[in-house]
Amino acid sequence: MTQAPDQNSTIIRTERGLTISGTRITLYDVMDYVKAQYPPKFIRSLFDLTQEQIDAALTYIEAHRTEVEAEYQIILKQAVESWQYWEERNREHFARVAAMPPEPGREALRAKLREQKAKHEV
Repeated sequence: MTQAPDQNSTIIRTERGLTISGTRITLYDVMDYVKAQYPPKFIRSLFDLTQEQIDAALTYIEAHRTEVEAEYQIILKQAVESWQYWEERNREHFARVAAMPPEPGREALRAKLREQKAKHEV
């Protein structure tokens, strides 16, 4: 863990990226809400931050906008790639599970589940 340059110890660089000290909250988490134009008070309460922590995060983001934005774009790209990987992997898994024959002795349970499902679809 290293301290971010020209900043007090509120914003640090960890293996997860730029992080608010004493939390697991990254500036990229905060950026999601800054980009969506949520008010600082909402972001602060959402992440249970102190006023000092949210002020430091927003100040750092503004002072280093280019650097933080570049890292944020990398994080977003990695998130999309991860989502696509797991979506594909789960699709294959669920297809295999759906193709499996029902377990013997569970016919009554399956009938009850179908009955409940039909009730909820109405």
